[in-house]
Amino acid sequence: MSAQTSRRERLRQATLEEIHAAARKLLVEQGSAAVTINAVARQVGMSGPALYHYYAGHDELVGAVTADFFRELAAVMEQARDARAGAPTGERLLAVCRAMRAWSVAHPAEFGWIFASTISPPNRGAASARHQAALRFEQVLLDLTAELWRNRPFPVPDLAALPASQREQLTAYSAAIDGRLPPEAAHVFLACWIRLYGLLCMEVLHQLDFAYTDMEPVFEECLRDLATALGIDATQGAAS
Repeated sequence: MSAQTSRRERLRQATLEEIHAAARKLLVEQGSAAVTINAVARQVGMSGPALYHYYAGHDELVGAVTADFFRELAAVMEQARDARAGAPTGERLLAVCRAMRAWSVAHPAEFGWIFASTISPPNRGAASARHQAALRFEQVLLDLTAELWRNRPFPVPDLAALPASQREQLTAYSAAIDGRLPPEAAHVFLACWIRLYGLLCMEVLHQLDFAYTDMEPVFEECLRDLATALGIDATQGAAS
């Protein structure tokens, strides 16, 4: 029975991988609207109802494929970080940011898919594969920023000078990440993330094509600004 169960599980896993590959192909070649239960089923040679043996519906399928993309992106970022084991924290953080950009530019459809909807629901302990994969991605940046703060605190704003609503939200976020960054340091971390993510969105969506055909120097300028905010050397690990 154990051997039979193992074989069935391997076959099921292989089918899930085929389903995910089909969904990705449709996304990349035809756009997100093309990723329907029936279209994916046709790609893998099964009926729409048969695919429901693997996923309860479209939302569950989307969540599973999104989790794949988050894990892929997180793995690329982790690889960039680990390739510089022993290097200064700032160098590893900048390498992670550059790796994130490289993946995003190379996979615009997947980038749009994973960042098109909320990735951090109020319950950070949610068990969905999508949410856990999103947290893994977030953790790469958060871990390095927390390490920076722990070893050499960067400049932070006066928390009392911020609007009350912002203070409350920063305090709640700080508690949600177990106080690894105090609210004022969380403010800097989130500001850096907003700047990085915003620029990547504009690049991937070609919103700056009217002015720039080469976004790399623009991205490096952004990294220099973030490095200044975090008190690190922006030239660490930069391409010559």
